Amino acid sequence: MAGDEPGTAPENPPGPGSPPAPAPLALYRRYRPATFAEVRGQEHVTEPLRQALRNGRVHHAYLFSGPRGCGKTSSARILARSLNCVQGPTPDPCGVCESCVALGPSGPGSIDVIEIDAASHGGVDDARDLRERAFYAPVSGRFKVYIIDEAHMVTREGFNALLKLVEEPPPHLKFVFATTEPEKVIATIRSRTHHYPFRLVPPSVLRGLLEEILATEAVTYEPTVLPLVVRAGAGSVRDSLSVLDQLLAGAGAEGLTYERTVALLGYTDDSLLDEMVDALAAGDGAAAFGTVDRVVQGGHDPRRFAADLLDRLRDLIILGAVPGAGQTGLLDVPADRLERMSDQAGRFGQAELARAAEILSEGLIQMRGTTSPRLLLELMCAQVLLPGASTGEKALAARLERLERRLEGLTSEETVPRPGPVAAGGAPDTEAAPARNASPRDASPRDASPRDASASEAPARGTPARDTPARDTPTREAAPVRAAPPAPPGVIDIETLRQRWPEILEAVKQERRVAWMLLNAASVDSLEGGVLTVAFGGEGQAKGFAASGHDQVLTGVLATMLGLNVRVRAMGGGGSGQRATARPAPADPAPGAGGQPGAPGGATDRPDDPAGRPGTRGSAGTPAPGHRAAAGGPGGTAKAGAPGRRAPAAPRMPGPRAGGGPAAPSSPAGLDEEWPDDAGPADGGAGPTGMELIERQLGGTVIEEIEEP
Repeated sequence: MAGDEPGTAPENPPGPGSPPAPAPLALYRRYRPATFAEVRGQEHVTEPLRQALRNGRVHHAYLFSGPRGCGKTSSARILARSLNCVQGPTPDPCGVCESCVALGPSGPGSIDVIEIDAASHGGVDDARDLRERAFYAPVSGRFKVYIIDEAHMVTREGFNALLKLVEEPPPHLKFVFATTEPEKVIATIRSRTHHYPFRLVPPSVLRGLLEEILATEAVTYEPTVLPLVVRAGAGSVRDSLSVLDQLLAGAGAEGLTYERTVALLGYTDDSLLDEMVDALAAGDGAAAFGTVDRVVQGGHDPRRFAADLLDRLRDLIILGAVPGAGQTGLLDVPADRLERMSDQAGRFGQAELARAAEILSEGLIQMRGTTSPRLLLELMCAQVLLPGASTGEKALAARLERLERRLEGLTSEETVPRPGPVAAGGAPDTEAAPARNASPRDASPRDASPRDASASEAPARGTPARDTPARDTPTREAAPVRAAPPAPPGVIDIETLRQRWPEILEAVKQERRVAWMLLNAASVDSLEGGVLTVAFGGEGQAKGFAASGHDQVLTGVLATMLGLNVRVRAMGGGGSGQRATARPAPADPAPGAGGQPGAPGGATDRPDDPAGRPGTRGSAGTPAPGHRAAAGGPGGTAKAGAPGRRAPAAPRMPGPRAGGGPAAPSSPAGLDEEWPDDAGPADGGAGPTGMELIERQLGGTVIEEIEEP
């Protein structure tokens, strides 16, 4: 023909009378199961049917229901094949007889097996015609089988016309109704059938089937392609094979590649999802909105991107709750991507992930009818980035988790405080001692309080502390902190757990400081049935402990230290068991260990200070000294007192020092000297109270305490 390029015509063109080359069958027809054993993912249906064939108890009417492409019509054909096999009825057709060959996946069909599409033959006239022909005996088979596909399309009059025939059929007649909507089949028909519901095929089973087909077809593929095909199939074998057939038709010599599969199926590339997740984890609004712009500029549908991002958040939630989800089969992703997703899950909290997923889910519903999906996508990103804009419980939990991560970051940057050089006479040289690490409380404006001014004026009121060495005051060396060895495997009782509770708290502190702060005010209540009950003083503390995931931290510490696999339950109201304190009760201070004679601990009890703060220790009208005003100071007089805040109900005073020297003051100075910022009290007292933790760890200021009625 004119205009054709040379060499494009086939070498041996078919002649005028030669038949055209047969078109290849689609994959879902070529690999259609021929026996019940080849049906994948429907064992709950195929096994009872095979047993019924073995027992000879085949019913006259069946109803197969389930999603599309899960094997309903194929199972109906296999049932007809098993009934008409020369060796049948049998659960395993021979596959060589005339009936088996005719009813095979690639066979021409049998005149005794009639398939009717109810979508076009569902009227009353079609039902009457079927009823008239049903009484004729089969031509070559044992039974005449009617397979009525899309049975929910049969009209009510058509079902009523078939009712008597389905109820009392002739011995040679069998009915199989296949439908995706069994509730539309009238009850009088359903009650006369055996109903077998088919299900969607699990992803693991579907992936194994795809791998077998690709191996049979001798096609190379990247491992990341199969999860996309399984996802596109949505549990339907026919849909998955149709997608795979489309990919094979467009594949080159390199086989199936991830890039071409993503572009063809319309899914979002993982690099864009990683960028968005990293931006949300870091709170980087510029990166998040830049990713949205790249999504739109790349021609991607914002709805599809939001749906894919929601799937990624779902995977991160599962990884956060089940760290071994990739190994147990909960997530079907490659190993390299699983490692990256595990790192992303570690930068989020469970409350943040749940809140972000909820925002995206609600946004997808709003996107259905919107004219500007990009605007809604940007609004969703803004809501995820700003948890403070919401006032709900999930937004508050997200803000708390961010605060926890910041505190953990500050904790990792802190160094362990070391004891300063000892001056003559055994008194520590406070000027030569290194400064403490900065904490939120040290950096607050409270450093310029009158207590610090009083502390700076203390050397001017008497002999300087460096000129007058303390008498018989031994130096307290800081003992190195050693990790507690793990307990031997075995049964751990409640008493052993209470004895090792201080070690458990130290391990919890290394994992999450906020969890340690909450557990300091809790106690071990009971250990029964694999459940460890931890009692808190109030219901709010218990709910906050469990809602923020601190119970998982304690569970991990118990499994690591004691080999104890339990579930932690937080209970409010103080519990009913014996309280497991972190440290034994403090020793009574030595009388007259400093300060005015006759006053224990070197302090004079006064009712109220002039500022109206009850329980203040120290002389009236004199501001309390700062943290560095030691009790055994110049002249043996103690100017230090407690800060001007309400003292706890049971004040904890340090015990007498060895050698009969003056005891440390019962003031914040003594607490700071004995309690470093990264450890609990070392004087044998119980854990710090909530007010002290707020001031020392979070840098807050207690204005007023409200007593609960």
